Amino acid sequence: EEQHHVPYKVYFIVWGALLVLTAVTVGISYVDMKNVTVLTAMLIAATKAMLVLLYFMHIRFQRPLYSVMILAAMMTYGIFVALTFVDYLYR
Repeated sequence: EEQHHVPYKVYFIVWGALLVLTAVTVGISYVDMKNVTVLTAMLIAATKAMLVLLYFMHIRFQRPLYSVMILAAMMTYGIFVALTFVDYLYR
């Protein structure tokens, strides 16, 4: 399988984006956004996970089958999280 060489600059940009997103997550924890605080934090966490998967785990350069499998796993996880929140709301 062919090796893909990613410049270090890309890794530093992604690392910087992860740091900024972490700071945003901490910042929104202090803002009273009522019911959407957790949803916002989860969306930021999903974005950070996507960056790690694509660049640090090199999924961006793999065969499409790997992306489909990761997408299926993430959708399954999303369903379980959604069902957990639905259960919590009706208690």
